[in-house]
Amino acid sequence: MKNFIFLLLGCSVPFLGGCGVYSANTGRVDATLQRTSVRYLENMTSEPTIGVDLTDAIILAIQVDNTLKIVEEGDADTIISGKVVRYHLKEVSARESLTVDEYQVQIAVVLDMVRRSTGESIFKNRRFTGLGNYILDDPSGSSEETARQEAAEEIVKDILAIVVEGW
Repeated sequence: MKNFIFLLLGCSVPFLGGCGVYSANTGRVDATLQRTSVRYLENMTSEPTIGVDLTDAIILAIQVDNTLKIVEEGDADTIISGKVVRYHLKEVSARESLTVDEYQVQIAVVLDMVRRSTGESIFKNRRFTGLGNYILDDPSGSSEETARQEAAEEIVKDILAIVVEGW
């Protein structure tokens, strides 16, 4: 699982550069909301490290985007918190012998973002989902790990779209 964290973090930076969220601070975020803290996501799934992995990916994405600044919770204007509510492997296709050869990783998180000073909700119980497919014994190298990474990248992209561009 540690390899997943490094794979996710290492591969997220190039992906995030092209995800469509402008990377320079343009002043579109209210100055009283620019410092944010991300709490580690509660894991409601049986997948052991998914909460930590997704939290790290969200923090990295915000840092790469550079519109908001990640700070300690005591210094933050806003706090992002939530939980991973779904990690599921779905059968996508099967061979003629009825053995599954392609799976889809489905991940869902539910997040809140609040103003630390007042507790005012910027968004509450917002659901973000990501999907990633892989083929068993794929010669090109897809695996459950790469599918997890794809799903996490979708989630992070959608979070940035709401957090950064939603204001």
